[in-house]
Amino acid sequence: MGYAVRIESAEVVITSPGRNFVTLRIVTEDGVTGLGDATLNGRELAVASYLRDHVVPLLLNRDASRIEDTWQYLYRGAYWRRGPVTMAAIAAVDTALWDIKAKAAGMPLYQLLGGASRTGALAYGHASGRDVPELLDSIRAHLERGYRAIRVQTGVPGLASVYGVASASAGGGERYDYEPARRGSGPRVLPAEESWDTRAYLRHVPTVFEAVRQEFGPELPLLHDGHHRMTPIQAARLGKALEPYDLFWLEDATPGEDQAALRLIRQHTTTPLAIGEVFNHVHDYTTLLSERLIDYVRSAVTHTGGVTAMRKLLDLAAVYGIKSGIHGPTDISPVGMAAALHLDLAVHNFGIQEYMPHTADTLEVFRTSFRFEEGLLHPSDTPGLGVELDTEAAGRFPYQPAYLPVNRLADGTVHDW
Repeated sequence: MGYAVRIESAEVVITSPGRNFVTLRIVTEDGVTGLGDATLNGRELAVASYLRDHVVPLLLNRDASRIEDTWQYLYRGAYWRRGPVTMAAIAAVDTALWDIKAKAAGMPLYQLLGGASRTGALAYGHASGRDVPELLDSIRAHLERGYRAIRVQTGVPGLASVYGVASASAGGGERYDYEPARRGSGPRVLPAEESWDTRAYLRHVPTVFEAVRQEFGPELPLLHDGHHRMTPIQAARLGKALEPYDLFWLEDATPGEDQAALRLIRQHTTTPLAIGEVFNHVHDYTTLLSERLIDYVRSAVTHTGGVTAMRKLLDLAAVYGIKSGIHGPTDISPVGMAAALHLDLAVHNFGIQEYMPHTADTLEVFRTSFRFEEGLLHPSDTPGLGVELDTEAAGRFPYQPAYLPVNRLADGTVHDW
């Protein structure tokens, strides 16, 4: 039986239950609602304006079932292609339309994507500490919560705070466990500025992994994020130094836009490499995939054009034996997280899924059905994405300006993070 129904309305919802989220809510003429995540951390209002002013007027009265055609219409018709703002907006539309189609079919989305390839998606959690003892405690806590794979981040001696470390404080002094953009305080919100020392970091990190392996043994999958802070030769040095500790991956070792850097890193180390959370299009990956310069694709569904584009990207990666590692921090809303989980369950070349539980306030706004059990995530068998938006609750959490931090070297130079 065919399904063709017109889009009756499309609404952009901005809410901030602890951090800012942008959600597109599409309603068809027969009352079916679809949700798409359009959150771009620290630049949320740019995507909201793109949707409201340029995309929503184009959606009204379009056939909600024509997902591929709508994707191409929005991408090719704009002339100005790619970029995080454009691709996040298109992703929101695409994901919402897939939500609608799956609800109309009475199936969870993963069934429309070919059905389950596994019982659940292996998830990794974020353990961190200002020093090694605090880190080890954090790893224990994550293991107790059921995680089977752990990302390891620590403070660096001599640095007051390090992005990605839970106990670092900023703004009003709040504890930032999950790397949100920082709200700051006062009438004018500016990005926090952190000092950085790459040489100190390179000396320290191998000793951290030595301590973790001594405490938890060789079997636990361990991951580490370099947050783009290294030059190619520095990243090669770190990858080589970490080889004895058998990392699951070293992520974002160098700035993502310099793809040639991965060739140099690959020449010097066998530590698996992951990159892509700042990418937003398959063309960002073509060299990395065809030359097998990475082992895991790290894009988010939210920032890479939605379910349609992400599925194509992962299918291309599969040709080269490269696996998924979809971006999943808490600046991806539960809507974006659910979309990732449906793909995780369906694609053949799944690797691992980043998972950071959202706050109670966030889960009051976004009513979720996906579950985390014994280290695995499952999107649930609820028709569609399995997430509903409580618009009344969303209205209780107004937008607040917030920004990711800026890194500076000792001489004051702005540095990659």
